[in-house]
Amino acid sequence: MIVCAGSNETFPFATPIGVGLCESAVNLTRLALMSPPEFLLFIGSAGSYGNHDIFDIVESKAASQIELSYLMKKSYTPLKNNVIVSDENVSRETPLHHFANEKHPVIVNSSNYITTDMELARRFNKFGIGLENMEFYSVMQVGQIFDIPCGGIFIVTNFCDENAHRDFLHNHDEAMHRLTNYLHKRISNIEAINS
Repeated sequence: MIVCAGSNETFPFATPIGVGLCESAVNLTRLALMSPPEFLLFIGSAGSYGNHDIFDIVESKAASQIELSYLMKKSYTPLKNNVIVSDENVSRETPLHHFANEKHPVIVNSSNYITTDMELARRFNKFGIGLENMEFYSVMQVGQIFDIPCGGIFIVTNFCDENAHRDFLHNHDEAMHRLTNYLHKRISNIEAINS
């Protein structure tokens, strides 16, 4: 099953699940209970913590949920699992099998808040976290709970700096066009390999 946030990020071949950590978790859980999919592929935009450029397309099977206050040593979490990596033993029958098998996958961080401080954003890179997307951690957590292999394909729309929102708006339409073209090619290649 291919899923996306919705709102202004919709695709004709993806099911919208909602914006942010809460909406996406609730709606995706509802979908998984009604008709559990064989796999979950999340697609959407992401902000870069500095190591990826605008319009880069990044595939990932790893998500985190780390707040900026934690980086500033102003909070802690009792959560035991704030980084999730999808099972590497993905069936050859799913499109996820064809993801790059990286030893150190790009981790995508999720929060209901967008980072606008590049100095703080760069601190995420020290943990191997390269991108920011509001929903991906929820998708990964639902997949983990229901034992569904997960992955994500993201296109960078902005850097996580003071111009994050402006650049997101400016680059969004072009990014969605490029991501759609990329996905059509990937799906065609996967179908050809599986034939």
